[in-house]
Amino acid sequence: MSETIEDMLNTILKHEGGFVDDPNDRGGATNFGITQATYSEWLGRKASVDEVRRMEIDTAKEIYRANYYFKPRINGFPEPTQPQVFDCAVNHGQRRAIKFVQTVINLADIDLIVVDGLNGPKTMKAAERAYAAMGDYFINAIADERIDFYHRIVAHDSSQKKFLKGWLRRANSFKVKVEDVA
Repeated sequence: MSETIEDMLNTILKHEGGFVDDPNDRGGATNFGITQATYSEWLGRKASVDEVRRMEIDTAKEIYRANYYFKPRINGFPEPTQPQVFDCAVNHGQRRAIKFVQTVINLADIDLIVVDGLNGPKTMKAAERAYAAMGDYFINAIADERIDFYHRIVAHDSSQKKFLKGWLRRANSFKVKVEDVA
């Protein structure tokens, strides 16, 4: 059974939590995972930290739907891959999420596509072919790309190590148990 966008949003919101303003978090003040910069862009003016703190959950959901699901065309991917790619767009940015998918497609030798973070017809068709060929292994490979990316972040900036355990839990939560067929 495929997840609805509301199901996906609820999962994202569980991962993101409420208001935080951790000095080590590169996103700065966030609420429901929406950064001050993202909220400012949404409002069309600079949002204060207090406005971020008071942001309604429905506003966060609107931003996620518009900017992180429909804008990068996550809805064009095979349905079983959408929850994770949507979460990737929220957690890593829209282009990085698409790059994860493109990288897995290329590594699996399903197709050879440009890894540019743009989700056009070629990427969507290649994702369909990859999912048809790989099934849940495709979903798990995207999670593995995320995990590798998190480790590279920490290797580059040790101040981010405090977030690694939560990041890994988040990526692993999208993995699917795959039965070996003998």
